[in-house]
Amino acid sequence: MKISDRIERLTVRLNSRIVSNPKQVIILFVLLTGVFAAGMTLVTTDSEPDDAFTEGLEVQQAQDAIDEEFEDPFEADTESTTLIHQSSNVLSRTELIASLTVLETIEDRDTLRVESANGPAPQIAMAIDEDAQTHTEQRRTIERASETEIRQAARQLGESPPFLSDDYNQNTASASVSITSVSHDVPAGFDDSDDLTEIQTSIQEVADRESSDIRAFGSGILNDEFGQIIGDSLAIVMPVVVVLLLTFLIIAYRDPIDLALGLLALVMTIIWTFGFVGYSGIPFDQNMISVPVLLLAVGVDFGIHIINRYREETVKGFESTAAMMTANNQLMVAFVIVTVTAAFGFGANIVSDLEPIRNLGIVSAVGIGFTFVIFGVFLPAMKLWVDNVRKRYGVPEFNSTPIASEESALGRILAAPAVVTQKAPAVFVVIILLSGAGMAAYGAGVDTTFDTDDFLPPEEQPGYVEYIPEPFAPGEYTVTGTVNLLEDEFEADQDASVTVYVEGPFEQDHALEALDSPNDNPPDSLAVGSGGSAVPDSILTEIQSEAEQNPEFGALVERNDRSGNGIPDRNLDRIYDELAAIDGNNVDEYLADDRRSTQVEYQIDAEATQPEAADDTREFAGDFRFAATATGGIIVFDAVSDLIFETAIQGMMLALILTGVFLMIAYGVLERQPALGIVNVFPILIAVTFLLGTMRLFDIPLNALTATILSISIGIGIAYSVHITHRFLDEFKQDPDTFDALMTTLIGTGGALTGSMLTTSLGTGALALAITPVLGDFGLLMAISVFYSFIAAIIALPPAIFLYMQIAESEYIWRVQMLLRRVVGA
Repeated sequence: MKISDRIERLTVRLNSRIVSNPKQVIILFVLLTGVFAAGMTLVTTDSEPDDAFTEGLEVQQAQDAIDEEFEDPFEADTESTTLIHQSSNVLSRTELIASLTVLETIEDRDTLRVESANGPAPQIAMAIDEDAQTHTEQRRTIERASETEIRQAARQLGESPPFLSDDYNQNTASASVSITSVSHDVPAGFDDSDDLTEIQTSIQEVADRESSDIRAFGSGILNDEFGQIIGDSLAIVMPVVVVLLLTFLIIAYRDPIDLALGLLALVMTIIWTFGFVGYSGIPFDQNMISVPVLLLAVGVDFGIHIINRYREETVKGFESTAAMMTANNQLMVAFVIVTVTAAFGFGANIVSDLEPIRNLGIVSAVGIGFTFVIFGVFLPAMKLWVDNVRKRYGVPEFNSTPIASEESALGRILAAPAVVTQKAPAVFVVIILLSGAGMAAYGAGVDTTFDTDDFLPPEEQPGYVEYIPEPFAPGEYTVTGTVNLLEDEFEADQDASVTVYVEGPFEQDHALEALDSPNDNPPDSLAVGSGGSAVPDSILTEIQSEAEQNPEFGALVERNDRSGNGIPDRNLDRIYDELAAIDGNNVDEYLADDRRSTQVEYQIDAEATQPEAADDTREFAGDFRFAATATGGIIVFDAVSDLIFETAIQGMMLALILTGVFLMIAYGVLERQPALGIVNVFPILIAVTFLLGTMRLFDIPLNALTATILSISIGIGIAYSVHITHRFLDEFKQDPDTFDALMTTLIGTGGALTGSMLTTSLGTGALALAITPVLGDFGLLMAISVFYSFIAAIIALPPAIFLYMQIAESEYIWRVQMLLRRVVGA
């Protein structure tokens, strides 16, 4: 027996079970839904998306080593809270008292676990009275002190203290922004996500009560707001998706009971998928917000096809069981093909080196499998059982006609491509190919970016947010404003510098010479001094700077500089020890405690782009005699950007190859026409090239989420051409006239595809309303992708089918078909 005959018999047997035992099928699915619903309670959120993207990268590992080994006076550790104070002058008596009052209040609350605090207010108070050790004593000290005493103590903070903004004036003792770091004494088992979040949000509440000018910031608050962003985005997007789905499903189904059945199947799909997420332990991050929308897209397509195809049979006079049997027999194979190809498209992202994208691929591929099972088995059984109940109790049908017919305006529009292209299909195929090639060439210049700001809400929310009613209205976010404030007011700017992490040991005599030698020939993207050499910040520059200001230390350096070039080349261990003993030194900032590694910071030339700086610094790191790795924010983000581009291309190519091979095997086994697989891929390939071109036209980059759009577009878009091709083959078997079969297909299946396209594109487009920009771009691109896939299937596929059928009888094509059949084993 042929494989195709076995598949047909298996399909008939499965559908016979479904239509003959609908009640048992329904009970089974209800029980399974209960099991998956329990799994939803186990879902956890990932509120640190940037960490997930950079984890495992060599440049990030180097940055982690720097964070662990070197002291950064500006960066608080994960068990600290930063208090940010902004006013006209944070060093005035009033503002210092306000700052100390907040510290006093949180110090008195044991649950906040305050160990110490370091900032301008405590330091000024102790400069006035060194015995003022508690925040209460410090507040009282400031209250008793004269304005002159406060100004004199403030001037003792130095020329550029790291906890005061760049506008700090030592002469007038004034600054507009200050930061105070509060360290927490935490016990073993302390949870940085939950426990620290609770502490920092409590500190924020205290700050809000005591002063409107002070805000708390830290990883706990960041985690809390990231989680809030996920919830708020879902609260905004999902109701809009539901309303749009309801509107267009009402138009498509035109029957409230059928509408309810379709929605029930969609809800079950979401429950099953996120039940799997809970049981598997995969965290729910911002990328995952797109999963329900993607599944709704495929589910709507399946649901409309089932109901529409069933109606086509019932209007012919067939009894409900026979009608569902015919509809499901025809659609089951198409659903399998669509499910597998969609899983290839979504699952192609599993090969990504970026964990969030990989998780998105896993969850969406599993969700597609659930969608097939629910819409291919449960929905037909439920529809049949409900229709039988309706007949038993005399419940009327509101409108059970198919979406389009030959007489309808929509039917004439959908059939137009077949009418227009039947005479010269080759010409149209060539024109479409050239158009696709042009868009591919143009789209190849699309930008690739990675920025943690993509995951943050805009500092000023869009105007439509004001009109969102409770409980859907989003909360207030402080993270973006705080991050922007810190970047604007303090010198620490990773966007203007790069770092080279060098592994020594650095007590060897030649170590500092080796550290300096690459600076004589820096790349163009690094800022240089008057002599053309790079001007880094390093342990060597710290030594040279102190030697210029401190004669005693300068003499020590000179005695140990045998070459006379200002770089000591012996007794380096003693030099490090002497430098560390001097107050105000920055040894720990550049040299590790074991003196086996160091960091060297370079400023970027003002005219250099960040990608140029990243490439040049990576190459420059190879000039060091010791093992060196380029790192820093620019380098890490550039590495992620490169991975994002690789992910997009790899995912797209893998999805295309797997989809093409599978369709060739499927059509070879089922229809003995494997070349039809290539015909099927043709429209979606054109759609993807137009999508790329559109991304560049509208300046939408490939980023942490949109990188998945190319492969996902293949996964969703291939369904349109598969449905048309499969229906065409069924019609052609009954009437072996290509034009008539294609006309019937475009009017019948094209109507269902139109309804599916409208609901899917507008439903996915609702993601554009999400709080974060990355989700908004993804939603817009998904809507465009679905629309392009539909247009390509309606316009590009008919001439391709005409051309294929015209040349299918030629000897050359016959030989190719025979070869392909042998390859696929048909």
